[in-house]
Amino acid sequence: MTNGQRAEKVIKEYGFDFDNISKEEIINLIENEIKDFQSGSSEYIRLLCGYLYCLGNEEDASLIEKAKYKINMDVGCMIDAEWIESLKGVESIYVRPRDEIISDFVDYYKDFEADDEW
Repeated sequence: MTNGQRAEKVIKEYGFDFDNISKEEIINLIENEIKDFQSGSSEYIRLLCGYLYCLGNEEDASLIEKAKYKINMDVGCMIDAEWIESLKGVESIYVRPRDEIISDFVDYYKDFEADDEW
């Protein structure tokens, strides 16, 4: 499966009802992907980090940061620094309100379909 297809599968499995998604499962998926990153698009790891942002709190910022900075530059560019800063409680003109960030995340992925990857 491509990373886009893996992302699409996660969306179909979990949806966006964040009250009913296991944060522990998302954390495990991220940790597994960091250990054994599948090359190609960064969509899958980005999606997982977005889920953790929507489910998480300050203590979860470090795992998103690890995914952003420890895999490769392409992944680093795909994972939003705003998610990390928001979870850490950074107040800045560059960090929007959390509900707005979550709404944009859902809007981006709600109709997501994997395209042909390289």
